[in-house]
Amino acid sequence: MFCRIATLQKVLPCLILLLFCGIPLQSPAQEAPAAAPSIPETIDLQDGDTLVFLGDSITHQRLYTQYVEDFFYTRFPSRRITFHNAGIGGARAWDALQRVSRDVLAYKPRYVTILLGMNDGSYRPFDAGVFETYSSDMTQLIAKIKEGGAKPILMSPTMFDARAAKVRGRWDEAMLSQYNGVLAYYGKWLQHQAIEGGYSYVDMFGLLNAQTVLQRKTDPAFTLIKDAIHPDAPGQLLMASAVIDDLGLRKPLSNIRIVAGAQGNLRSSATGGKLTDVQKTENGVEFKWTAESLPWVFPEDAQPGARLIGLGHRASRESLTVAGLAPGSYELSIDDVVVGKWNHVSLAGHIELQQNSKTPQYQQAMKVVLLNKKKNEGPVKQMRDAWLNFQGWARQSRQLAEQPENQQLAEQVAAGKAKVDMLEEVIKKSETEAKAIEDEIYTANQPATRQFRLVRIAP
Repeated sequence: MFCRIATLQKVLPCLILLLFCGIPLQSPAQEAPAAAPSIPETIDLQDGDTLVFLGDSITHQRLYTQYVEDFFYTRFPSRRITFHNAGIGGARAWDALQRVSRDVLAYKPRYVTILLGMNDGSYRPFDAGVFETYSSDMTQLIAKIKEGGAKPILMSPTMFDARAAKVRGRWDEAMLSQYNGVLAYYGKWLQHQAIEGGYSYVDMFGLLNAQTVLQRKTDPAFTLIKDAIHPDAPGQLLMASAVIDDLGLRKPLSNIRIVAGAQGNLRSSATGGKLTDVQKTENGVEFKWTAESLPWVFPEDAQPGARLIGLGHRASRESLTVAGLAPGSYELSIDDVVVGKWNHVSLAGHIELQQNSKTPQYQQAMKVVLLNKKKNEGPVKQMRDAWLNFQGWARQSRQLAEQPENQQLAEQVAAGKAKVDMLEEVIKKSETEAKAIEDEIYTANQPATRQFRLVRIAP
């Protein structure tokens, strides 16, 4: 015992000295563990970049994708960004693997969003074998996208609405009570992959599910997904909102502030554009405003979703404050179009214009939205429907490899190949037509200088 104490007395000063000097106690051969990657705070699409939306029928619907495109067209009008929808109804991760080279990587995307899983769960309670197939195929798909030079953006599957499904009487109680949980599990597995791999991640499940639960406190029949699987337009707008939020793109559109002093002088400041020619008039103020962007506006069928979560204010706030005005009621016109009336108290607090359909900037943004809808319902739909033939042929080809003696299946594969051979022609035609509409969009989305006039109409 005495020997041990003596030894410790000799060694302890040396240990203290090593720690005090910051010298590590590990052996020189040891290396510190590599730093874990972090999920990117935002994405950075620049002029000339391409974003691909890869997915199943929910992407094939061309709704959340369209609303995200609308956001970029109006928020970044100076950047020519190309979008490609690569969704096919019924697709699983395996199906996406079969077409990833031509339908995704051929477009040389900077980013690829991946929304799969709804079909991969096979519409049954959790099955370990089914999940193993999904996780293996998804892992390969993510690797392929990275090898192709793109950055994957992982998305959780959307929610399954069991109550809406029950009304349709399609599935048994075990599936109805468990499938939403299966999709939540798949989404959390994907989130783990994003954390470990340093990929962007979008929670497509959370907002839909949370709003459904919240609204059913007062309306038990409320749903955003009438067929239980495919979100309707308002639900798809919530999905687009999740994309914008989770990818770090949400911020106010603009803020104009004008203060009239007691001596008649004006002080002004602005963000999101250029404010010029600010002057006091006999009955109010006027100025010119050249915005950097347009408001993010929504098609009529999607607007209930925007109202549900206050999306205009959250993602596209277009604020105007005019303080120090004489008491009274004021009329605001933009480019000689009367857009509304407010009293001096409201104007001093601030008003918001992003959802005012009378403003020229709203009308301009809506023109962009309608052009994009034309593109998605025309050439984009044409191309996506044509890709369905490829998916059917790829699945039958896999079956034939497992059953080489099946003559009927061989004939089906041959017939399917004839349709697949025509696919390239449809792709080229659709791309040409889509680009022509895109050219119109990038002409229509350029902000103009607007003349604002605020005039007192009643004391």
